[in-house]
Amino acid sequence: MRFLGDLPFLLADAAAPAARKSLFEYIHAGGLIGYTLVLLSILAVALLIAHLLKVRLSVMAPTTVVMGLEERLRSADTAGAIEFCRREDNKCFLANTFAGALTRCSRSSFGLLELRAALEDAGSKEVERLIRTTDGIAIIAAIGPMMGLLGTTIGMIGAFATIGQLEGAARSNELSSYMSLALVTTAQGLLVAIPCTVLYTILRRRVERLAVDVGEVVEDLAAILSAPGSDRRAARGTVTRESTEPVEVA
Repeated sequence: MRFLGDLPFLLADAAAPAARKSLFEYIHAGGLIGYTLVLLSILAVALLIAHLLKVRLSVMAPTTVVMGLEERLRSADTAGAIEFCRREDNKCFLANTFAGALTRCSRSSFGLLELRAALEDAGSKEVERLIRTTDGIAIIAAIGPMMGLLGTTIGMIGAFATIGQLEGAARSNELSSYMSLALVTTAQGLLVAIPCTVLYTILRRRVERLAVDVGEVVEDLAAILSAPGSDRRAARGTVTRESTEPVEVA
């Protein structure tokens, strides 16, 4: 009875050396697959940083671009606005959206009447382009569990082969090594996949939220061209002054 009372403490003492394994030892126990999963986790962090640097309101709609575009739209200079948006140093979400929309309107027989539809289509393309920056994290989230399952499969194959080929202490050592590989790689795969899945969802929502914020700026700028008389002046593609009298088109 005394032995049964001390059994939990004896088991805890036996498990203590295994619990004191370092992180590197656990990674090493996963073998090549474990190191591959570590590289994938580093890549996921790099993609996260790149996304956060690229997808920001100050990058998607810089103040200088907003002011320059507003100045040209108030002058009804659509040709100048398109040229301004296509400059290499002005390229951003806002500029690309207006460049695509104004180009479409300039080629259409309806002119600025379809500006709203053109802005929506161009904006949707830009949103899809930003969302693609999260695809790498989504791929890593999908690969992680499969890599872990691959390690589990290899470990189980090795374990069963050991049972059939070895005996005694050698079999026990090899069996524990393969079982460790099977379990460690599974855990590593989940540790990579779960955070990546959460990050992918959060970043998708972030892109949508920032797209809505930029959309408000687009609406304000589009309202300038939608003002009475601005469509006729813009159709000329030249800079004109604001006038209270309507401009006759020859």
